[in-house]
Amino acid sequence: MAKAAETFLASLDPAGRAAATGRLGGDYREWTYLPGPRPGLCLAEMTADERAAALVLLDTGCSAGGATTARAVVGLDMIRRQLGADPDPEDDRYWVRVLGDPTGPDPWAWRVNGHHLAVHLVVADGSIAVTPSFYGAEPATVPTGPHRGLRTFPEEEELARLLLRDLEGALRAEAITSDQAPSDILTRFDPVADPTVIDRGLAHGDMTPDQQDALQRLVRHYLGRAVEPAAERAWSEMVEAGLDEIRFGWAGSDVRGEGHYYSVLGPTLLIEYDNTQDDANHIHTVWRDLLHDWGDDLLAGHYADGHSG
Repeated sequence: MAKAAETFLASLDPAGRAAATGRLGGDYREWTYLPGPRPGLCLAEMTADERAAALVLLDTGCSAGGATTARAVVGLDMIRRQLGADPDPEDDRYWVRVLGDPTGPDPWAWRVNGHHLAVHLVVADGSIAVTPSFYGAEPATVPTGPHRGLRTFPEEEELARLLLRDLEGALRAEAITSDQAPSDILTRFDPVADPTVIDRGLAHGDMTPDQQDALQRLVRHYLGRAVEPAAERAWSEMVEAGLDEIRFGWAGSDVRGEGHYYSVLGPTLLIEYDNTQDDANHIHTVWRDLLHDWGDDLLAGHYADGHSG
C-alpha cells in the first residue's frame, strides 16, 4: 500500500503533488458522499498514467471484490451523467488525497472521495483502519440505454431480503422497526457515528440458525469490501463481542421498487443501507467501525508509545 502511494505521488508534477497531499490531522475526519468538490487531486485533472496509479492505490485498500465495486461506482456516476442528469459526462469527479508521509515511520492516510464513494485508509505501525466506508449507487438499477438493467449492489439488497423473507410472526414484527423508511442513512456523514440513532431491531440470538446464517452472510459481504486483514479483524472483534448482540432492523416496504432501509448494529460495528430517493432507485450504504473509525485507536496507541506528533 505504501509503495502504491509512493508510485502515485511520484507520477505527479509539483502542482499535482501539492494538491494531492496534506497533513494527517485537522480536517481529516471531514467527509461527505454528496456531489461537490473535495480536497485532493481530481481524477479528471490527471493524465492517464496518473489516473492509473491512483486507481492502483484504490485497489490496495480494498478486496478484489471491493475494488471492483468501487470502480463500478465511479463508472455508474458517468452512466448517470450520460443519461442526462449532468452536462459534463466525461469528468471523473473523484478526488485522491494522501495525508502524511507513506515512506516515514509516522502514521499516514489516504482517501478516495467523490459522489457516492468514500474510501478512507489510515496506516499506523503496521495496522490499518478502513472506515468510514461508503458506497452508493444512482441509479440503483439503470433504467435505459446500453447499460439497462445494471445493478451495482445486487447482493446488498438480496441478502437482506433473504433474511427478511425468512422472518415470521413475532420475529418479523421485532425486525421491522417502522413502516416508513428514512430518507437517507441515519448517521449521514457525521465524523463520529452515533449508534443510538439506529432502532434496535431483531437480535441475532433470537433468530433461527438459518436466519443467523443469513445475517452473518450479509455482514460478511460488507466487511468483505475491505482488504482481508481489516475484514478479518472486524469479524473477529464482532464475534468476540458476541454475535448474539448483533441486531437487524428493517424499515419501509418489503415490496420491490418501493422505499426501504435496513441496519445492522452491534457493539463493534454499524451498517446502514437506504434505498428511498428517486422513487427507490438510489442506494446509500455505509459501514462504520465503532472501534476503529478513522484509525483513532491506532493513532492514540502510536503516540502513547512515545512517538512525536
